[in-house]
Amino acid sequence: MADQLSKVFAALADPTRRDMVARLSVADSTVNELAEPYDVSLQAVSKHLKVLEDSGLVSRTRVAQRRPVHLEDNVFDLMTKWI
Repeated sequence: MADQLSKVFAALADPTRRDMVARLSVADSTVNELAEPYDVSLQAVSKHLKVLEDSGLVSRTRVAQRRPVHLEDNVFDLMTKWI
């Protein structure tokens, strides 16, 4: 099993996931909102989010009917410490 730092760098290796992280740094979004600018299926976006979740970069919560995706920016402290 890979350590968290390796998972984070692997998750950020994909340009679509890096773009999602950049967008989430501005505000939480739903899966549908995150999927809007991409010409891919919701299933593909969900797979990208699963990778980001597994690395600890994002989390999902439930607010009434919404399930916003939230950037866990404390993970960047781990990266900064390593660098």
